Amino acid sequence: MTDFASLLQPDRGGPAHPIHLVDKGSFADWLKKQNAARRELLEASRFEGKTPFQFAILPAAHGHEWAVVAAVVNTAEVTPWCLARLAEALPEGSYRLAEGDPGRATLGWLLGQHRLNAYRSKVDDQRGPRVLLTKEAAGIEPTIRLAEATMLVRDLVDTPAADMGPAELEAAARVMAKAYGAKIEVTSGDALSQGYPMIAAVGQGATRERAPRLIELHWGRDSAPRVAIVGKGVCFDSGGLDIKTAAGMRLMKKDMGGAAHALALARLVMAEKLPIRLHLLVPAVENSVSAASYRPGDVLGSRKGLKVEIDNTDAEGRLVLGDALARAGEGEPELIIDFATLTGAARVALGPDLPAMFANDDDLAAALEAGARAVTDPIWRMPLWDGYDEMLKSDLADLANAADSPMAGAVTAALFLRRFVPEGTPWAHFDTFAWRPSAKPGRPKGGDAMGLRASFAMLRQRYGA
Repeated sequence: MTDFASLLQPDRGGPAHPIHLVDKGSFADWLKKQNAARRELLEASRFEGKTPFQFAILPAAHGHEWAVVAAVVNTAEVTPWCLARLAEALPEGSYRLAEGDPGRATLGWLLGQHRLNAYRSKVDDQRGPRVLLTKEAAGIEPTIRLAEATMLVRDLVDTPAADMGPAELEAAARVMAKAYGAKIEVTSGDALSQGYPMIAAVGQGATRERAPRLIELHWGRDSAPRVAIVGKGVCFDSGGLDIKTAAGMRLMKKDMGGAAHALALARLVMAEKLPIRLHLLVPAVENSVSAASYRPGDVLGSRKGLKVEIDNTDAEGRLVLGDALARAGEGEPELIIDFATLTGAARVALGPDLPAMFANDDDLAAALEAGARAVTDPIWRMPLWDGYDEMLKSDLADLANAADSPMAGAVTAALFLRRFVPEGTPWAHFDTFAWRPSAKPGRPKGGDAMGLRASFAMLRQRYGA
């Protein structure tokens, strides 16, 4: 586990390499102030301050340490990622900004130095830590908590499915519960089949070692406002009897990305001691192929009492979430948030970087969008279009688990989930990819948190510390 606390330290005036941030508008004036050796080096390396994330190491001047110049989009508005490339590439040592303070850019500095190395026989990067000094000491601990939560999402998603089944998700929840003094409950076996029939059905094709379960965590004072956080924990999705192609199955270790987000958000809530009554729910299953698998055409009961006809066994995430959302509603929360790697349709519509956000409450949606802007964690609101509800009609049961049309797949999936949310309860649903198909500074290829910081910003604004 990366020790983020060692990478971000209060600036007490000790020796450190200065980092000069420039953009295309300020570079020329900054260059005029540099000595001939620095100007010649930058000209030779074709550094013009126009390309974000480009940087150069400058020779020492005026008796000071050697320095760094880095290009950003706008020096007046740093982003969480504008220092991430430096954290990945610079030599071991201590650094500080030559002017100003890094602010939000500290997050990328921390995450730029994290990699999951458990599955490597040899770690290529043997450098020591790159330490960033900051005058804003009060911001260090909150930034470290955000980095740790993001790291949790990434590591859980990146872990191969053989090592991240329902039992391992439960173990991760238990570790977190112990760390923060939370109460944990796990429902499995006959109790799961009787109380949560859709969760049980989706997971019944798996081996005994990977049996389905509902993981619940409770934290906070009983008198505090109740908030439920739900995460889809499909630890591997073969598609069931409606089996996926080989290409479609390749990344399905990430199908528990919603659970990873929910665990990370719960961790942030508890670490910052937000004054809420937290209820975390993770339906953890593996959607496997066996003689015991649930079948297309089956009709399942649900915790809410609705009967669901199975049109497609690969539309399993909404089933396990449906039971979990019904359970969340029984506690009469004033807010429910769920995360799920739910539909390919959301990715077709918005691509890998933008999580689709659905909400049944305009004020909640606006608060999430404001939080997303404040912390540069983009989300995009999608419609809960009532007219598409008819696509979920069943001739046999109360509703079908998949639409009778290939269109509006993300919307109909969200509409399915809405059937299990208590009427009048503000609810937000994130259909997130939880995966980065190509690397960006501070964001390696693989699992990633998308919508996590936006959601936490909303909760902090709503409930305060």
